[in-house]
Amino acid sequence: MADDDFYLRYYTGHQGKFGHEFLEFEFRPDGKLRYANNSNYKGDNMIRKEVFVNEGIREALKKIVTDSEIMKEDDNNWPMPDKVGRQELEIVLGSEHISFTTTKIGSLLDVEDSKDPEGLRVFYYLVQDINCTARQASLTSERIQLSVWYAGTLTS
Repeated sequence: MADDDFYLRYYTGHQGKFGHEFLEFEFRPDGKLRYANNSNYKGDNMIRKEVFVNEGIREALKKIVTDSEIMKEDDNNWPMPDKVGRQELEIVLGSEHISFTTTKIGSLLDVEDSKDPEGLRVFYYLVQDINCTARQASLTSERIQLSVWYAGTLTS
């Protein structure tokens, strides 16, 4: 991969009373953001969205990842996935590639009780930042598409 390549995938999910429930974000090198949310609660359907994000959002996300220093971490001492669920984080940043797997983290108390609280804390806060960025990018793109559609209907 080129030095400026960037890929990020985050998954969190569990197998429970309502089947396989999960949330997944994927930022691809071509700028595509893929989002999936599967909750079978009360018969809900899976939500899938694909939008393209601009270079500014991609650069902001790269900066969040770089500033977090997650690429220096190691998940060997993090809690393994269990019946509570699992989280996965995969990042390609230039020539670096990391992939982490751990259990779902309910709160900072879970982080503090782990064998590697410092590393898991980096993961915990980065995941929150990724979640916010992905949701904002998805909503912003939807508003722009809706505005373009609405403006087109006014001129027709």
